[in-house]
Amino acid sequence: MVAQDDRIVVGIDVAKDKVDACIRSLSLRQVCPNTGQGHRKLVAWLRKYKATRAVMEASGGYERDWAKLLRQAGVEVRIVDPKRVRSFALSAGRLAKNDVIDAEMIAWFAEIFTEAPSQTHDAAREELLALVKARIGLGDLKTRLQSQNEHAAPGLVQKTHARVLKNLVSEIAKLEAAIAAKIKASPHLAERAEIIESVPGLAETTSANLIAGMPELGQVSNKIAGALLGAAPYDDDSGHRRGERHIKGGRRWVRNAIYMPCLGAATQNNPVLKAFYDRLIAKGKKPKVVLVACMRKLIVILNIMIARRQKWDPSRYALN
Repeated sequence: MVAQDDRIVVGIDVAKDKVDACIRSLSLRQVCPNTGQGHRKLVAWLRKYKATRAVMEASGGYERDWAKLLRQAGVEVRIVDPKRVRSFALSAGRLAKNDVIDAEMIAWFAEIFTEAPSQTHDAAREELLALVKARIGLGDLKTRLQSQNEHAAPGLVQKTHARVLKNLVSEIAKLEAAIAAKIKASPHLAERAEIIESVPGLAETTSANLIAGMPELGQVSNKIAGALLGAAPYDDDSGHRRGERHIKGGRRWVRNAIYMPCLGAATQNNPVLKAFYDRLIAKGKKPKVVLVACMRKLIVILNIMIARRQKWDPSRYALN
């Protein structure tokens, strides 16, 4: 079966050390190592069989270098949500619960869903994402070391931690400067930052996290925006039983990154969110439940603001 637009589609299953490629319509498969020679081998193979579209899953970042390589070779690359591919495979009866998705299944999915949403390629945002995640990683390490220093430890250990912490502070500052420069140098990122930072309680760090981690803002429905953040509640009902609703899925690292800024906005800095927070607390809702509701409201407001390219207006975004 050939893709509906008659272009040859290749499904690519990306791993750390290699990729498996499959042109399902021609019953062809190829394995290429993640080396310079492997890169050239894959490009030559795709050109030989005139494959013009490659589809791969988002796989923790391993797909980025391969996507860049193929785009440079003139191949259209679409990066799709792994959950959609898995759901497709399950519905087709081709996958058991713990089976892995392979290149053939990705190719089949791409042939059927030719217009499935894809992560838009944005080199500047991808560089920003790498910087932001590096900053978060160093920040987590800094927090762990500071926590360890709260406990009694030999003098040598404390001195070693102090030296490492000093270096961490310096390196984090360098990353923050690079993040600010990257956003400033990219007009479309700078515009988003200006919109996000116009919301009381949100500053540069939160803005960068949202720009890097949720590029879909302004392009999806409010319901999807909440689900992407992982702040959308899901029912836990069965028959006549009505269980508590829970959040699940979404981008945990983004949700974690905006948790404290949202807490500050909802309890101190943002009159609109504070009014919403106080009202739910007055109704007897648990503070953590209320905060999740505030996060969901905040991401919906940002989704609307970015879609409209409008800055914060408390009268326009007052919450009911």
